[in-house]
Amino acid sequence: MAEKLNAVKGMNDILPPESARWEWLEATVRDLMGRFAYRNVRTPILERTALFVRGIGEVTDIVEKEMYSFEDRADKHGKFEHLTMRPENTAGLVRAVIEHNMLYEGPKRLWYTGPMFRRENVQRGRFRQFHQIGAEALGFAGPDVDAELILLANALWKAIGLTDVRLELNSLGQPAERALHRAQLIAHFEKHADKLDEDGKRRLHSNPLRILDTKNPAMKDVVESAPKLIDFLGAESLAHFEGLQAILKANDVAFTINPRLVRGLDYYNLSVFEFVTDRLGAQGTVCAGGRYDDLIAQIGGKPAPAVGWAMGIERVLDLLKEQGAEVAAPVPNAYAVVPDAASMPVVLRTLQQLRESGVSVQMHAATADGLSSFKAQMKKADASGATYALIFGADELARGEVTLKSLRDGSGAQSARALAEVATWAATLQSPAPNT
Repeated sequence: MAEKLNAVKGMNDILPPESARWEWLEATVRDLMGRFAYRNVRTPILERTALFVRGIGEVTDIVEKEMYSFEDRADKHGKFEHLTMRPENTAGLVRAVIEHNMLYEGPKRLWYTGPMFRRENVQRGRFRQFHQIGAEALGFAGPDVDAELILLANALWKAIGLTDVRLELNSLGQPAERALHRAQLIAHFEKHADKLDEDGKRRLHSNPLRILDTKNPAMKDVVESAPKLIDFLGAESLAHFEGLQAILKANDVAFTINPRLVRGLDYYNLSVFEFVTDRLGAQGTVCAGGRYDDLIAQIGGKPAPAVGWAMGIERVLDLLKEQGAEVAAPVPNAYAVVPDAASMPVVLRTLQQLRESGVSVQMHAATADGLSSFKAQMKKADASGATYALIFGADELARGEVTLKSLRDGSGAQSARALAEVATWAATLQSPAPNT
């Protein structure tokens, strides 16, 4: 017997009925994005490694430790490309916008969904293949679009019934303001170097802002006493931040300002925000984003402002499941009971007519043991969740009919329907069973 092969650690299969929850969330997101006039973009899973090194930053955890990268096969000239499975999708989306000159006709509102890949320690809410939904607005400079994106995320929580999620805001200002803060931050941490863990010492001169995001409780005091970036912001940065807050307040969106909120990626500036929860342990961020006005130029495009967010699908579904939210599994309108294999040509012709009329029908088909008994098929019809059973018995077919039996109202009511007039009664199968 061949060796059994399992999925790669941290890369999970999504099977029915769980997959129905994914489809429901994706359909809700698709509808909401359309109402906010965001258009779908689909980018490759594989990108050149240089895109993420340049876009995310060489001294981030993602680039240093987490990316799945490899050298592609050499071409006929002996040249090869260094490729990476995307660890996030903002850089890839921006690359696509630049490559296809999408901003030539003006700003764009875009959204995406799909798998991302990071080689992390597998734990609740964190996998090596995980899925994100993201929304990005490119070419807009004002806080109004920052607010619009937050309102979009907030509308999604309402649409899916997600509770116990709170919004935190901060501003990272502009590069010159961060440079002043960075110098003060390094000086502060150098004075307390004995309090830093190994990760903090490693980041001290390469990315000191990320020390503020530590989860190490032993470093809490030294982080709390560190200089706050908001105290270094100039008039324009403060006006942008205050404009964002004013719009959110006008829309009754509750938030708190978290001066320690930073982003793990180097391309962010001005507004940053997170929707967080206490129900997922250390992995409490459900949706995160902010403004990244320098990224387009950083990747090689003409400078343009941009802002966006990404949310983890697994985390959102995990939260919904924990709060007891139910998503109904899809069930067929009807289940076709086929006692005799010889009737299959007529059965399939009828079912195809029903499906073309918009009816969902599950057909009982033969297994290696042949067709089941009539009684066994009726049990399967009931277990399928279908509202009706369609019984293609020999007597019915001889009369050019099929028997329609109600399965859900307790009556078991039956009626004959003419095979030659499928279109006239197809709609009946999409209606609830009559209470007779």
